[in-house]
Amino acid sequence: MDRLTSAAIKAKARELGFDACGVAPAAAHPELRFFDEWLARGYAGEMTYLHRSADRRADVRRILPSARTVIATATVYNTNRPYSTECADPERAHVARYAWGDDYHDVLAERLDALLAWMRDASPDPFDARAYVDTGPVQERVYAQHAGIGWIGKNTCVINPDLGSWVFLAEIICSLSLDTDAPAFDRCGTCTLCLEACPTQALVAPGVLDSTRCVSYLTIELRGAIPDALRPGIGSHAFGCDVCQEVCPWNATPAISGDPAWQPRRAWDGADLVSLSRKSDEELREAMAGSAMRRAKVEGLRRNLAVALDNMKESPLA
Repeated sequence: MDRLTSAAIKAKARELGFDACGVAPAAAHPELRFFDEWLARGYAGEMTYLHRSADRRADVRRILPSARTVIATATVYNTNRPYSTECADPERAHVARYAWGDDYHDVLAERLDALLAWMRDASPDPFDARAYVDTGPVQERVYAQHAGIGWIGKNTCVINPDLGSWVFLAEIICSLSLDTDAPAFDRCGTCTLCLEACPTQALVAPGVLDSTRCVSYLTIELRGAIPDALRPGIGSHAFGCDVCQEVCPWNATPAISGDPAWQPRRAWDGADLVSLSRKSDEELREAMAGSAMRRAKVEGLRRNLAVALDNMKESPLA
């Protein structure tokens, strides 16, 4: 039997629902080194797990010593709905696009497991492998860039020139010697729209995010009260923020997914702040079940809604 090829893996990945797939060498890429400096600046905030896993995040071979390649995948989650920046209504409850549908961790893990199972069946030789969907100690954006999926933009998102940046990343680290792809090159140019549009000035430099100021961090990862100085920047965001992607020219005509898994649930589709705030805990819990919104829990969502409602009252458009 012939050896398993990169081309065959990419074809199977597309068959399983991944929109892009590339292969990067399992190497100490120079971009990996900035992570320690980023942590030292305090930009991780309360995400202490990032400090605990910093050593392993420095190189995938610290996770899998026999690793030779990283198979990187991208899956479009963008759906046919207007951007929040196109809606000036201060009463609209904005939820980050990635959380509208089912939990991508679960959906993509199933697909990634299917890809890995197929690879084991198709390979004439056994091999070591680890599969991750966002939760592993992997700097997946770096490997996605070196797999040719896209470059890391000034908004810190991976941008694919054909698909845009509305993509989930997932990867398989393996000991297979596969043909690798050329890295993607930066095509942001002189554009700084994302830095200028960030409502809390969390993008402190091109490609550098201070998470402690980011609306996504404040409404999802932060436990406890949102700092008073940053509350106006929350605007009407109930969970997460997409502004830095919405203003990106590469997302002017992005790919749109018809995958049922990513379509917005009725609870979040055009929802308004008042209606959401009036839902019972049980109703909110039911709407959040099986979605990435579980990360904030009902208590976190109510905190976010309270801040957004205060902002709504202060809005000149209200």
